[in-house]
Amino acid sequence: MVDALVTVALEVAKCLFPPIGRQLSYVRNYKANLENLKKETEKLTDASDSMQKKVDDARRNGEEINKRVESWLISADKIVAEADTLTGEEENANKKCFKGLCPNLKKRYQLSEKAAIKGKSIAEIKKEAADFAQISYRTVPEEPWLSSGKGYEAFESRMSTLKSLQNALLDPDVTITGVYGMGGLGKTTLVKEVARQVKKDKHFDEVVFAEVSDTPDIKKVQGELADQLGMQFDEESDVPGRARKLYARLQKENKILIILDNIWEDLDLEKVGVPSGNDCRGCKVLLTARDRHVLESIGSKTLRIDVLNDEEAWTLFKKMTGDCAEKGELKSIATDVAKECGGLPIAIVTLAKALRNKTSVSTWKDALRQLKRPSHRNFEGVLAKTYSAIELSYKYLREEELKKLFLQCSLMGSPQASTLNLLKYAIGLGIVKGVGTVEEARDKVNTLVDQLRDACLLLDGTNDCFSMHDVVRDVAISIASRDYHVFSMRNEVDPRQWPDKKCSRISLYDNNINSPLKIPDNIFIGTPKLKVLDFTRMRLLSLPSSIHLLTDLRTLCLDGCELEDIRVIGELKDLEILSLQGSKIEQLPREIGQLTQLKLLDLSNCSKLKVIAPNVLSNLSQLEELYMANCSIEWEHLGPGIERSNASLDELKNLSRLTSLEINILDAGILPSGFFSRKLKRYRIVVGFQWAPFDKYKTRRTLKLKLNSRICLEEWRGMKNVEYLRLDELPGLTNVLHDLDGEGFAELKHLNVKNNSNFLCIVDPLQVRCGAFPMLESLVLQNLINLERICHGQLRAESFCNLKTIKVGSCHKLKNLFSFSIAKFLPQLKTIEVTECKIVEEIFVSSNEEAIGEIALAQVRSLILRTLPLLASFSAFVKTTSTVEAKHNEIILENESQLHTPSSLFNVKLVLPNLEVLEVRDLNVAKIWHNQFSAAMSCNVQNLTRLVVLDCHKLRYVFSYSTAKRLGQLKHLVISRCPLLEEIVGKEGGVEADPSFVFPQLTILKLSSLPELRAFYPGIHTLECPILTKLEVSFCHKLESFSSEPPSLFNEK
Repeated sequence: MVDALVTVALEVAKCLFPPIGRQLSYVRNYKANLENLKKETEKLTDASDSMQKKVDDARRNGEEINKRVESWLISADKIVAEADTLTGEEENANKKCFKGLCPNLKKRYQLSEKAAIKGKSIAEIKKEAADFAQISYRTVPEEPWLSSGKGYEAFESRMSTLKSLQNALLDPDVTITGVYGMGGLGKTTLVKEVARQVKKDKHFDEVVFAEVSDTPDIKKVQGELADQLGMQFDEESDVPGRARKLYARLQKENKILIILDNIWEDLDLEKVGVPSGNDCRGCKVLLTARDRHVLESIGSKTLRIDVLNDEEAWTLFKKMTGDCAEKGELKSIATDVAKECGGLPIAIVTLAKALRNKTSVSTWKDALRQLKRPSHRNFEGVLAKTYSAIELSYKYLREEELKKLFLQCSLMGSPQASTLNLLKYAIGLGIVKGVGTVEEARDKVNTLVDQLRDACLLLDGTNDCFSMHDVVRDVAISIASRDYHVFSMRNEVDPRQWPDKKCSRISLYDNNINSPLKIPDNIFIGTPKLKVLDFTRMRLLSLPSSIHLLTDLRTLCLDGCELEDIRVIGELKDLEILSLQGSKIEQLPREIGQLTQLKLLDLSNCSKLKVIAPNVLSNLSQLEELYMANCSIEWEHLGPGIERSNASLDELKNLSRLTSLEINILDAGILPSGFFSRKLKRYRIVVGFQWAPFDKYKTRRTLKLKLNSRICLEEWRGMKNVEYLRLDELPGLTNVLHDLDGEGFAELKHLNVKNNSNFLCIVDPLQVRCGAFPMLESLVLQNLINLERICHGQLRAESFCNLKTIKVGSCHKLKNLFSFSIAKFLPQLKTIEVTECKIVEEIFVSSNEEAIGEIALAQVRSLILRTLPLLASFSAFVKTTSTVEAKHNEIILENESQLHTPSSLFNVKLVLPNLEVLEVRDLNVAKIWHNQFSAAMSCNVQNLTRLVVLDCHKLRYVFSYSTAKRLGQLKHLVISRCPLLEEIVGKEGGVEADPSFVFPQLTILKLSSLPELRAFYPGIHTLECPILTKLEVSFCHKLESFSSEPPSLFNEK
């Protein structure tokens, strides 16, 4: 009844007062508004739940959620919560007033209004959800390694490579960079760390990575790159179509780094879809491979990564094994285990993880034993991963002969093996195919060795030697044992463990057997297929008589053995290689002459060998290479009616196939006519000298001659292809070029001429019209007492153009080395040494016609001037302009008792920008450097690291103030026996008050026998040598202090 009256009243009010009516309608529609709000809230809740489910599904798929959707969900949750709060107020609004007689119109009005407004808001937000075209979109999640450096160890040995990689990636001229190295070194880890850092430093916006592998699937590689770029390919699209799409996408990128890992063969980047060369734009490509040639074939700049050093290897090993590696007895075993891994990260990590927290000494000893005794069983043990990684490189060697040579390298027994010894085995085993001579086989072996180095299966070395990583060697030995029935024993393995009869090679190389070894005579029964037998440095009493059964034997190595009787070898009729290098034999018996198929005979360093049975050498008609260096053979003359008991040098003339010869002959008088064959392709012939190692200069053709007559000299005329030539005495020889080779010694690299009183010059262009010594790298002239000039007259430009070192001593009629017109064509000059030449006045001299200005010597490394009483200046006459290049790093000056002028040794025009070592000894120079210290001269000392001044009797100071201020790299300073020296640094005009001298790199300072030395510098000054570690001062009685102010003179340590 009351509600009806209220409704009538409201209708009347709406008619009389319309605005009020609109407000009062909230009271009339109170229930309808609340009911509508509840329905709309329920609908919105359903829509929000549905949207949230879609969002959850998208997130599970790794998709990024539309930001508007995320905002909508938040807004929906908020408005639903607000609506629920409103509907919760309904009970309170329904309470009546006036003792329950009348509804509370005010509360109903307020609640109804809010419900109506909130209902409209819910309708609007619900409509907004219907407008979402896309709830989520696919994204490319960042690779985890790009945000974490986990797995990378910042070792010092890796830092330089890492820095070089970063520099290459930032170099605008480099588009493709590659890292190569043997398997298991951590190439992938390194490039990922580089990528992480350049991405972090914002040098690149995107980094994408794909592994190519040894079995490349281009479609898969394209897919991996596309996924990281957020691209999608049609399933049916082919490789070229994908490549075009990927190429177009990458060209649009401004800064993107593409990493292609583990490449095994030449890869056409464009076929993958990766831009290269001029098309790269904002693209940089980073590659990893095991073979340098693979990277070079792609056009990549290459950087090599090597093994860890011992300290780094031990640090990594300890980290992986835990604390047990440093406890008690285990520590020494653990150290040996780590060393056996050879710094190879994959071996260290694999083995360390297997031994982690293992405390049993037996377990560790067993692991060490496995490492020291390579076996095919290691492919299944704790080292399986390491062995398999390296074996994969082996399997990928394309040529069968390359694989076999790799395995042979592992069986050489020495860490530094000779390529000559490898050649012996390769020929014996028939590894190299398609070759007819030993020289051809050598070329093939050298080529294969280079390929193995490029594949990082061999370490870098000289042309004559190679080495192999310990772990790689163990893997190779295991493969050889498993696949080729090779029996090899080394170190302390029991030599009684003899092989089965299937062996193609037996090697008992350098075993630690202290007592003489007796091998049973019947040992070779049943091994007729044996090709190579190597008993190097075995203490054998005798060779077993059954050796004659080895009818297929091609190579026999008895290097360093103590055998007395080797006659049985003569029965091996098909033997091609016989090596007795360093053995203790005293004679080569007549039976050796039966080896008519022998191609190479090595008797090097058989120092006790005195007798070779007559005609043995001449009977070896197939011999191509003969090595007889450092033997004591008592050669006999060949003459009619003379019965000989020893070999004659004439026998060598009958060896028509001989192409390589090493021999030393003490008595030049026994040389037969026509002994020196022009057919020799490689030789080391020493006549008149004791044999000495040729370690300093590795040359293929060497002649050292000390002859006692000009008649002997005639035999050696026309030695056009010699590379190292030493001439001693040689009566009648007056001009090297004219008398020995009128064609300029086109291949000569090193010339050493000593002890001759007939030489007037080395080169006379009037007698020789061609260029002189175009390949010469070093020139040594010693005790040529009548030598007046090195070059008489003007030479052609190519003469001496490769000269790096010149040393002249005791040439008492020589006044200078070269004119400036010649010196300017010596761009490679690195070392100059002139000693004890009585009338040398200058090193380089200018003629009156020459216009000489600044002289820049930018390559010379060493200048030694010693006991030159008339030396006035390095180069006294300077006129106008010209440039010579050389680089000065070491200067030693001695004895100049009659210096003509008081000018400095180095004048204002001489520029030595890279001078590192300067020694001034026994000279009368008043100054070393000119007082006028120009900008050009300032570079003369900026790289100086060592200065020695001795016996300079006119020197009053060593440096001027200007010079001393530029000695930032000086490390070693020695000054002694200079009687007039008063200070180390002399005063000059325009100097700052109270100067400070700082030598930041000086570590050694020695001052002795300087009776007039009073101070380092006259006047108030300070002297700082922060890292000085050694200070010696003796017989400097007037010296009171180094610095007038409290100094920080030396390192207190």
